[in-house]
Amino acid sequence: MLTETGRVVAVEPEWLWVETIRQSTCGSCSASKGCGHGLMNQAGDGRRSYLKVSCAAFPEGRFKIDDEVCIAIPEHIVMGGSFVLYMVPLLTTLAVAGAWFAMVPEATDLGTIAGATIGFCVGLGLVRLHAWWRGSDPAFNPRLLGPALSIAR
Repeated sequence: MLTETGRVVAVEPEWLWVETIRQSTCGSCSASKGCGHGLMNQAGDGRRSYLKVSCAAFPEGRFKIDDEVCIAIPEHIVMGGSFVLYMVPLLTTLAVAGAWFAMVPEATDLGTIAGATIGFCVGLGLVRLHAWWRGSDPAFNPRLLGPALSIAR
């Protein structure tokens, strides 16, 4: 399970809105100055994210604004989401470009590029559809583990 500490910014009857701040660990790596990943982390370090987390497993009124909480996401959810995010647009780009080239043999390179662009857009639409479909499934949402202090002990 991947865990993260965040701060409660809003409380709803069965939900908490938790703010997390992205922090990079690239400062501890010796290759941080020449690494592309390190450069990307510098650009996004300190960015705030807001997550909606169910608090139904805890008593009502247990959490209030500015409480520190610990949330978790299973590794297989992160890996599966990464696969969908990267592979679906790539595969639809290649499939539509290849189909375009096969069905229209006299197509120029510009036509194949247009087919690839259409395939990429279809892939992004499928990723968006997948996110919408899985967004209401509790198994695919972050889980609230509890207050950050009780988890750390």
